[in-house]
Amino acid sequence: MLILQLQQVLTTPINQKSRQNQSRLTVIFWYSLSLSFAVGYIITGLRQAFSSKYIVSDDAREYISWMYRYFSPDLFPGDLIADYFQSVTPIGYGIFYKIIAALNIDPIFFSKIFPIVLGLITTSYCFAVCMQILPVPMAGFIASLLLNQSLCLHDDLFSGTPRDFIYPLFLAFLYYSIRSSLFGILIVLALQCLIYPLIGFVDLLILFLRLFRWQNGQITISQNQKDFILFVAAIMIASILILPYAIQSSQFGPTITAAVARTMPEYWRGGRVSYFSHNVISYWFDGRDSGFFALIAPPQLLFGLLLPILLKFQSHFILTKQVKDEVKLLLQVVIAGLIMFFTAHALAFKLHWPSRYTHHTFKMVLALAAAISITLILDATFRWSRQNGRQILILGTIIILGAGLFLYPSSLKVFPKTPYIEGQVPTLYNFLQKQPQNIVIASTSEEADNIPIFAQRTILVGKEYGLPIHTKYYAQFRQRMLDLINAQYTEDINQIKDFIQKYHVTFWLLERSAFTPEYITKNTWLQQYQPEAQQAKAKLEKSLPVLATFINSCAVFETDNLVLLKTECIKVVTKN
Repeated sequence: MLILQLQQVLTTPINQKSRQNQSRLTVIFWYSLSLSFAVGYIITGLRQAFSSKYIVSDDAREYISWMYRYFSPDLFPGDLIADYFQSVTPIGYGIFYKIIAALNIDPIFFSKIFPIVLGLITTSYCFAVCMQILPVPMAGFIASLLLNQSLCLHDDLFSGTPRDFIYPLFLAFLYYSIRSSLFGILIVLALQCLIYPLIGFVDLLILFLRLFRWQNGQITISQNQKDFILFVAAIMIASILILPYAIQSSQFGPTITAAVARTMPEYWRGGRVSYFSHNVISYWFDGRDSGFFALIAPPQLLFGLLLPILLKFQSHFILTKQVKDEVKLLLQVVIAGLIMFFTAHALAFKLHWPSRYTHHTFKMVLALAAAISITLILDATFRWSRQNGRQILILGTIIILGAGLFLYPSSLKVFPKTPYIEGQVPTLYNFLQKQPQNIVIASTSEEADNIPIFAQRTILVGKEYGLPIHTKYYAQFRQRMLDLINAQYTEDINQIKDFIQKYHVTFWLLERSAFTPEYITKNTWLQQYQPEAQQAKAKLEKSLPVLATFINSCAVFETDNLVLLKTECIKVVTKN
């Protein structure tokens, strides 16, 4: 009797024959539970976000810092970095934050709280999609739980970048595809093309695959005219919306070719991108930017790999009869993702990193497939236990399953793993904010990465902003780095003077340890710029660079490890 009651509560499908009130209450219970866990995870992650004024998501520094131009158009005048990241920011994402700025909401603050909204939308659509495939509310709960755990293990929801929108929009696309909602599909596709265009290509391939049917071991063309109308309309919308973005970002193009990238330390281990690897398996399988199965976690998602097997044994897993034909959409997502993955590899790096097409889509597919698999296995266990009078088995299964699902986060050292970084020198940001808006700060310190976002002032270079993707941008960025290293470690005062005049440098931010050979040896960022870095190290081993002699006389701001020099002072001393 106990097993039957548990089975009715946990794995009984919701259908039209069910009692309406009971069905509605069951769905509401599991859906509410799904939202509760989502909110709980997100709020736990946001605690760190609001623990200090100067905290922001790591990658948000690239996308949000230039958006302060919405408040003051005079900010970042002639700023290469701001201009570049404004150009590569998807048009829809930029418009979205422009509206936020018009409402006088600080972009940093908004980027911290908006994950709550995105998380709730993601959870809702995940639950709804799962219910469309297998109408068992518990399966919807498990799918959303696994997906939310996965999102909290990586910076897929807290990044403050366009990729935060991938999950709610793509799940919405899947939902409206299952429901055959022409209007819903096209609206979501348009939003994806505006905010994260890469996934728009996956959408188009899915719609293309829907034009074909697999019947009796043969591929046939769909007889539904609406499928063709939808595909043509989708192509037109994607072309109209993606083309302006491509034109906008092309001003810093073309992209670096794979052949050139292989010669650059920036693309190997320890580099800014770390794309290539001498380990072939790692490169194709789990490389962060190159692997098709990158960053798939938690391990419970791997239950999703069992779904094709379980569906083959309907006599053993009776609940498979309740799995709708819409489950084929999961396979279409996998196929579309893989096609784009290999296409991105072949066209490197014109379609960005290949893993972007599988990392996100596979994670959603596996969460849905794992939830369905777990539900099918649990139902089969219920049936076997009831037939054989083994209540202890089903109780043990429920306990193990519950522990694996609910307690997994507590087994991790850090959960959620948020990408937030904290600015360490608030007094520096305050000092720079009081300076004119057209100042330029040169520095090899990683603290420079925080200046655009926290002080809204221009930096010459910064590790976070050194993306070696578009040639016209990175050629300028790299030359700036080479010139900076040469000037910082030169023994020729005229070289420093020429550098200051060439780049209109107003301040020079130095770490006190910058004039030791170990500073260069241990700095993986500087090591990318050869032979200048090696030459600078050799100079340090012989003598002290001339710039070091200005620390006491030209410092306008100091902390334990940072010194800010005013370049006007250096030029005055030079004249004397």
